[in-house]
Amino acid sequence: MEHQRHHYEQHRIGRIAWLRAAVLGANDGIVSTASLLLGVAAAGASSHTLLVTGLAGVVSGAMSMAAGEYVSVSSQADIERADIEIERRELAENPEQEHEELAGIYVERGLDQQLADQVASQLMAHDALAAHSRDELGLSPNHQAKPFLAAVSSAASFAVGGALPLSLAITLSPALLLSIMPVAILLFLALLGGSAAYAGGAPIRAAALRVTFWGALAM
Repeated sequence: MEHQRHHYEQHRIGRIAWLRAAVLGANDGIVSTASLLLGVAAAGASSHTLLVTGLAGVVSGAMSMAAGEYVSVSSQADIERADIEIERRELAENPEQEHEELAGIYVERGLDQQLADQVASQLMAHDALAAHSRDELGLSPNHQAKPFLAAVSSAASFAVGGALPLSLAITLSPALLLSIMPVAILLFLALLGGSAAYAGGAPIRAAALRVTFWGALAM
């Protein structure tokens, strides 16, 4: 007896919501905390001052990242909801026009008119709002704005990123910090870029070089 074999592809597009915020937060945590510590160390600050400054920088930076991400992504979510509400109203008032609009999208993608009409009819019969949200507005569950997730990811990743240079400030003297920190930060940035690429299924070397270059330039 033959068994039908099913092929399931594992895509990583669903990770965009948290991965983007995590990389942004960790990169900012590493670069901003390291730059702050290097500046204070260059001014001749003591180890205690470096520790207090680094802790303050990590805490305030994580809170700022969380607030900024929540506000910005909430604004995106508001726009998405407003567009969906417009589609809901148009479907109620002009269903035939919306059908033609959806069929026209499928014609532009390569279907003939008859097949496009059939596809549009069946999808609208199943869930008209979902069909228009996906194919007309470009919205899908995998890409919907998630403010809370973005805020938590940014804050946590900033704290983790900031903890890396802060750990150097705790273990090294101010004099050693000035010489070792820049090299260590480049290694941290390369690790961040490579890890993010691995999680997203992207080329690791290119991502590591990109994050390291722009992080070093920012510093």
